[in-house]
Amino acid sequence: MSDFEGLVAVVTGGGSGIGLATAKLLSSRGAEVAALDLKLDGLPDGVLGIEADVTDDAQVKAAVDTVVERFGRLDIVVNNAGISAVGDITGNSDAEWLRVLDVNVVGMVRVARHAVPHLRRSPAAAIVNTCSVVAWAGVERRVLYSASKGAVHALTLAMAADHVREGIRVNCVAPGTADTPWVDRLLNQMPDPAAAQAELNAFQPMGRLVSADEVAHAIAYLASPLSGTTVGTVLAVDGGMHGLRLRPAEGESKY
Repeated sequence: MSDFEGLVAVVTGGGSGIGLATAKLLSSRGAEVAALDLKLDGLPDGVLGIEADVTDDAQVKAAVDTVVERFGRLDIVVNNAGISAVGDITGNSDAEWLRVLDVNVVGMVRVARHAVPHLRRSPAAAIVNTCSVVAWAGVERRVLYSASKGAVHALTLAMAADHVREGIRVNCVAPGTADTPWVDRLLNQMPDPAAAQAELNAFQPMGRLVSADEVAHAIAYLASPLSGTTVGTVLAVDGGMHGLRLRPAEGESKY
């Protein structure tokens, strides 16, 4: 499939997890891809790696300028860089609140700010932001992360309204719990990682985590010219975590 042939994409957080899967997929479907991240080990051939911190406006501008100078254009931005946080409302310091919001929300703003002037010249301009199911579903001990992703949802809709008449489509994906290096690190900190993994899987309606590749394919759909009238949309890739209310499986307690 080559629906991205001739298009240029930037993927932030492209060094691992969902970002890396997305960079690989867009490249395989014909795009020239630049992956922006703090660490860039293991990028496939053909994907340009640029070290950049989305909390540093000068680094973001330089990275976007490098992409345009290298490829002559910019068509797609995947705002995927993000960090998590654990704790209830008493559990995170002011400094951590500012850090997470700076990466997860303002980081997207910085990237889009410098990308939009170039996207305005593209016949197939698209921005896809990575949101999360926790923007709508209340999950224990995720108050800071949830607040940041709720802001991403609102940001996406506002950006879509601002730029739709310029031919720039803005959408977002909302993954559930994804099988990523961050989740692996979290599980490995537990006293019994295997038991923690089994418990996490059991919490999912489909009995397993969302894969990075599944999220990448959703991102690719929203970014593709083939979805040219899809705008202001939140695409859930959560295994039914938010929308389904299932009866207990046979043999499980109803209470």
